[in-house]
Amino acid sequence: MKYKYIITLLFLGSYIVTYAQIAQVHGIVLNEKRLPVANVVISDGGEKVVETNEFGYYQILLNVQKEVELKFTHDGYQTSKTWLSLKPDEVREVHILLITDNETLSEIIIHKDYENRNGSILLSPSLVRKIPGANAGVENLLKALPGVNSNNELSTQYSVRGGNYDENLVYVNEIEVYRPFLVRSGQQEGLSFVNSDMVENISFSAGGFQAKYGDKLSSVLDITYRTPERFQTSLNASFLGGGVTVDLISRDKKWSSITGIRYRNNKLLVDSKETEAHYSPRFLDLQTIINYMSSPKWSWSFLGNISTNKYDYEPLKRQTNFGTLDNPTALIIHYNGKEKDSYKTFFGSVKGAFKHNENTMFTWTTGAYHAREQEYYDIEASYYLGEVETSLGSENFGDVKYVKGGGTQLNHARNDYDALLFNTELKGVHEFLKSDLEWGVKYSREDIKDRMVEWEVIDSAGYVLPDPIKKTSKYEPYEPFVGPLLPYQNVRATNSPVINRIQLYGQWGHRMNWRKVDAWVNLGIRGHYWNIIEGDQKSKGKFVLSPRLQFALKPHWDKDMLFRFAVGVYQQPPSYRELRSMDGTLNLDLEAQTSTHLILGNDYSFVMWGQPFKLMTEVYYKVLSDVNVYTVDNVRIRYRADNEAEATVYGIDMRLYGAFVPGADSWVSIGYMKAEENYKDRGVISRPTDQRLKFGLLFQDYMPSIPNFKLYLNLVYNTGLPGGSPSYADPYQYQDRLKDYRRVDAGFSYVFKDSQLGQEKVWLKKIEELSVGFEIYNLFDNQNAITNTWVRDVYTKNQYGIPNYMTTRTFNLKINLKF
Repeated sequence: MKYKYIITLLFLGSYIVTYAQIAQVHGIVLNEKRLPVANVVISDGGEKVVETNEFGYYQILLNVQKEVELKFTHDGYQTSKTWLSLKPDEVREVHILLITDNETLSEIIIHKDYENRNGSILLSPSLVRKIPGANAGVENLLKALPGVNSNNELSTQYSVRGGNYDENLVYVNEIEVYRPFLVRSGQQEGLSFVNSDMVENISFSAGGFQAKYGDKLSSVLDITYRTPERFQTSLNASFLGGGVTVDLISRDKKWSSITGIRYRNNKLLVDSKETEAHYSPRFLDLQTIINYMSSPKWSWSFLGNISTNKYDYEPLKRQTNFGTLDNPTALIIHYNGKEKDSYKTFFGSVKGAFKHNENTMFTWTTGAYHAREQEYYDIEASYYLGEVETSLGSENFGDVKYVKGGGTQLNHARNDYDALLFNTELKGVHEFLKSDLEWGVKYSREDIKDRMVEWEVIDSAGYVLPDPIKKTSKYEPYEPFVGPLLPYQNVRATNSPVINRIQLYGQWGHRMNWRKVDAWVNLGIRGHYWNIIEGDQKSKGKFVLSPRLQFALKPHWDKDMLFRFAVGVYQQPPSYRELRSMDGTLNLDLEAQTSTHLILGNDYSFVMWGQPFKLMTEVYYKVLSDVNVYTVDNVRIRYRADNEAEATVYGIDMRLYGAFVPGADSWVSIGYMKAEENYKDRGVISRPTDQRLKFGLLFQDYMPSIPNFKLYLNLVYNTGLPGGSPSYADPYQYQDRLKDYRRVDAGFSYVFKDSQLGQEKVWLKKIEELSVGFEIYNLFDNQNAITNTWVRDVYTKNQYGIPNYMTTRTFNLKINLKF
């Protein structure tokens, strides 16, 4: 009898040991069109067999006592195989691409941890196209990430971890993209350069990035456009505009192209603002990428873009109520005049790739960028301040009872900007054993012609206010000002610099497998030489070096953990915008701004509610020297161009990412940051981008009983930025903060047909995807201020900062079609 108990105990013991040796593998199976594939059979060669659901998602438990071969099979597709070595309780994320033709193609396995080793975040292109936003696109999705901040829904610009809009790198197919120069207001912007309908991969790094990326201080957005697999056409339309994208491919598959045309008119959004005006903001662009495979070793591509953005603005009247309940005040403005702006860009780049063998590849890229921008306006604003009637029984409730003070303000500008940029670059990639070596050398030339003529005259109660910096008397109107009558602001400059740059980099990456730890290291260095020629003046050539290191560890623990460490020197040689000071003159001897990054990160993958989740955490500390301080007026940046400051930035970013609903990625992000600067040893103050607290929520859902009905939610909360002060003012005298930024955009979509929800209806037979959506921007109608309008009363010597509010609640209807 005792043998029976012993056998039972041995059986239970072996069961417990076996159970403890279980790991989980999950992911999504895609086809060549990057669409989910349902009913794919996944097996380990034994008894473990599962199938993907309608979203292409699968989850399988595997024994880790030996190396496991996973097979992915489906009728009409080639069988895909992958070998996995797992450890107990490990949760591994593996996505598979299935192919349909008879061509030999090595299996494509996408491990999200691969990019996360370097701290990059991978974003879904389909998510970019679905998530609602007043300015939908890749940047709209970025603003929901921790460490990325923006309080202007009309702009595609964003700041990252205390940096400004000029400190972010943007690449499309390894080609750097430039932002407009003269744009000063978010409502003047159209769409970003990136066409969301053409995107295949999106990678974003908020700091500590590799040496192969350029010389900016804050972040990298790396976009890759897709290569067409077949002919298809997609259309989208809404009250804000629309677009058409066409994929073409030749029969021999040597030629392929994607062409997209987009049109946008922001009139629906800007008409919801408090200023009554005739708005006409129009954006149109044509973008194409052409690929040619000339041989098994040679491939060529051309990326071209033509865009035009015209902004016509004729303000009529504005009323803004502010103050307190005890002292309500209104600002009434009557306008006369108009603004006409134009921004045109022409871009073309050719890239050739030579694959010497399986381990060595060379690429050569050359391109040109031409921007022509003009900003013309003459706007007179006659304003008065008054006390508001607050008696509920009064017939004049809400109207102005009496006038406290008034004045007139006249703004004039004739700004022209013409820039021609040329660059050529050679890069190489070499793989050997468990290492890879990358290098590159690039030459660029920037030929710029800039004319700046803008002034402002202020008349308050019959007295012309002189320049606040140059005036000598402070007792008007009781004592007359005896100096010459000068504009309140006056900037006149004509510059035509030529900037030559040579950049080079080299980096080495290595993978290591220790006994109980997997490790990755990437060590690199960048060099940047530049000189500037302005007429008869020529700056001394300057050269900077930027070493960078990334290191990651993945211990063989029961919990799935990844630890990251990054340190590096990031130097930003001045662009033309940074060279130009507030009075329009150039400082040709300006040094590169320097930022030293120190980043510690952790990724924790786990299963909750039967679904995979990942918690990403990063702690960062940045020390900046030779800082070129600036002020921000809406989205225009004005630099002092003197390298006279130091700064520090530190904080923590957290992001919980996963599928709260199977097949629908969502995330919650939280960030805290403090950014300070010290200008000429005057003391430490907040930088203009000192955002402090950030909370973002991006959520997708659908009704199980009605799977065709989808819900998308985009929520952002940012604490108020410092300032709202005049752009020419001394920031040490203006350290007040704007109100907190709160915004919720919601979208509702009904899917008639897509890759997951097929329909048998005859009229949908030739249609691949069809959906109709309804969006609500600023769902709770929060009043968010972007800047202040400053008005002055010489009698009381008061200066009032009246908030300029952004868009109110707005409704939009859109349709998406693919066939």
